[in-house]
Amino acid sequence: MPDRKRVAAGSPSAARSRPAAATRPADRLVRRIENRSAHLAVIGLGYVGLPLAVEFGQAGFHVSGIDIDRGRVRNLQKGRSYIQDVPTSQVRALTRSGHLVATTDFSVLRRVDAVNVCVPTPLSKQRDPDVSYIVAAAEQVARFLHPGMLVILESTTYPGTTDELILPLLEKTGMKVGRDFFLAFSPERVDPGNPRFNTRNIPKVVGGVTSVCTDVAVRLYRQRLEHVVPVSSPQVAEMVKLLENTFRSVNIGLVNELALMCSRLKIDVWEVIRAAATKPFGFMPFYPGPGLGGHCIPIDPFYLSWKARASGFEARFIELAGYVNGQMPEHVVELVAEGLNRRGKPVRGSRLLVLGVAYKADIDDTRESPSLDIMETLRERGARLDYSDPFVPVLDFAGRRLRSQTLTPARLRRFDCVIIATAHRNVPYASVLRHSRLVVDTRNVLQGRRSQKIIRL
Repeated sequence: MPDRKRVAAGSPSAARSRPAAATRPADRLVRRIENRSAHLAVIGLGYVGLPLAVEFGQAGFHVSGIDIDRGRVRNLQKGRSYIQDVPTSQVRALTRSGHLVATTDFSVLRRVDAVNVCVPTPLSKQRDPDVSYIVAAAEQVARFLHPGMLVILESTTYPGTTDELILPLLEKTGMKVGRDFFLAFSPERVDPGNPRFNTRNIPKVVGGVTSVCTDVAVRLYRQRLEHVVPVSSPQVAEMVKLLENTFRSVNIGLVNELALMCSRLKIDVWEVIRAAATKPFGFMPFYPGPGLGGHCIPIDPFYLSWKARASGFEARFIELAGYVNGQMPEHVVELVAEGLNRRGKPVRGSRLLVLGVAYKADIDDTRESPSLDIMETLRERGARLDYSDPFVPVLDFAGRRLRSQTLTPARLRRFDCVIIATAHRNVPYASVLRHSRLVVDTRNVLQGRRSQKIIRL
């Protein structure tokens, strides 16, 4: 194995620690990166990969975007964006100039200087990590690996993936890391719909397998990103991402449990949180909701607990938070049933409108959305379901193709209950309350309004 002495990237001692054989390819690659003549590739053009490819393209690099989804590739070839945070105007400008070329052909990797792997990392039905997409991408990289190439994994995964899974695949070629090629991990930090933080200004953590790997990867990201944070190893970088999302999952689990407790005690949990948040130190407000959504917070902590179990350690906080958060959609359904029962109606046969199916406000992403779990449970109980979401005009649900309902007074009056599941800002909530028979508010958007129609989380 190569020397893995950790030295601050770019420091004189880092330069001294580099083997002579590694200096020449690394220096050649750094020169190509810094004069923007390096050819880059991004594998996986979703919520992480496409914004990164666009940033590199806008920095002046020629970027090959690779994806097995032919629909995505066709859209990009026509200059169209399918990611809310990436304007079509940016994609069109880059494709017309040739700075971004989309393809399904992995053979373009034989010509690239650096490749970023941004593929999905879902959970199996047993909540074990599914790294099949990472392995498939790494096998393609290994096919076309050549001397002087930089490989960076960005997909969220368990600590040790880069060293234990990716590195052996690449070294099977006979080339050595830190000498012939360079390997690092840099966790994605994407927050869809966030107007303040984006790929360019979110600090970028990077950990290379060797100090040379770290140095080269840092230099690449610094060509476009505002703040790059080198760490001592890929394992540290992998753990950073899992800590960030586990922190949120555990704290949301805590406040969700508090919400369930306050419901039993007839205490307004939202008022409790508002008052606690006035403390200027030692408290950070988290808010309850109908459950966790998105591709990170509901999934990433289980990567960490899986790795912990494999090491003989039980991650109790993570498992408990996952359990509590997983119960919230069922709690919302019980609130709906309770509200209907007060009005002498069962869930079966009732007309219900779910307001918001995206997993968070003001985005079009429905991945792992708790709204879908709520809808599925209500469907199983015999409810007649519709939804309204200004960001999701069409939804495939339970074998049907549903269309978002316009919130007219007449239409609202036809529903027995409206469930506010996502707090989109451009929704006329005052009208919703005025014209609905019953409203279950899981996001506290009706804060301060008094009405017998409202059931709060």
